[in-house]
Amino acid sequence: MDQAFLASFLIGLREGLEATLVVSILVAYLVKAGRQRQLLPLWAGVAAAVALSVLFGALLTYTGTSLLADYRSRELFEAITSVLAVVLVTWMIFWMRRTARRLKGELTGQLEQALGMGTLAVAGVAFLSVVREGLETTLLFYAAAQGATTTSTPLIAITAGVLTAVAIGSGLYAGAVRVDLSRFFTVSGVLLVLVAAGILKYGVHDFQEAGVLPGLDTLAFDVSGVLDPASWYGAAIAGMFNITAAPTVLETVAYVLYVVPVLALFLWPARRSSRTPSGTPAGPARAPQTPGTEPDPTTQSETAQHVRS
Repeated sequence: MDQAFLASFLIGLREGLEATLVVSILVAYLVKAGRQRQLLPLWAGVAAAVALSVLFGALLTYTGTSLLADYRSRELFEAITSVLAVVLVTWMIFWMRRTARRLKGELTGQLEQALGMGTLAVAGVAFLSVVREGLETTLLFYAAAQGATTTSTPLIAITAGVLTAVAIGSGLYAGAVRVDLSRFFTVSGVLLVLVAAGILKYGVHDFQEAGVLPGLDTLAFDVSGVLDPASWYGAAIAGMFNITAAPTVLETVAYVLYVVPVLALFLWPARRSSRTPSGTPAGPARAPQTPGTEPDPTTQSETAQHVRS
């Protein structure tokens, strides 16, 4: 098993499903409004977003392998992209938690305005809605695949993840698949935090390799006798979470300082206001919900309703 397979598959699945749900909302709105003629520019915008994301990935790969000839510059470039990926995935996880309830309303509102402005505006809404997910996926995938032993396996993994996400999203749209998206986004969010912590750990190691940070030879521990990197389970753990048998002290500190507070904040029950905006009582109190349980678009019943209605 390649080291980056599981992480790459998760990235493709999570990001791909988010993008698929966004496109489903836009398509469903046009179909419901009887504006099927605008589906063509919408799909053109989606295709342009995908093309830009692929181009961005090619640029990252070309920069890391061709433009940066010396070892130190290459390690520094990989370290910087790893840190950027960690910042991006952390923001994305909490953004989804905060905006999930109003995502459908925001998207359909933007699309309604674009319909009055013309075809290019519709394509622009689709492009901007999807390109964010695409660029996130590309940068996160590039950072996660740095430890891969081959270049083809992570690419196959993320492609499989995206195709799986498209199949799930299409099934939800057609009403043929029932998935507890609340649980999916919560569990995948936790796993992505662990993946991001591993990417940060890898980035710190690259900074040490480049000579920017000290302590490359100062190990926190060495459990090579227990966690064999050549074994299937050692490769799986390293590939998913970048947990290695002999990390440096600085890598370990960075990993712990990231994963503990971020997981705590992510899993902390979301607060609900006890009053409505007008100041009237909001009704019986509801039990606190964990991240990802917001009804739109991350719960199954609401998602199934808004992508088909």
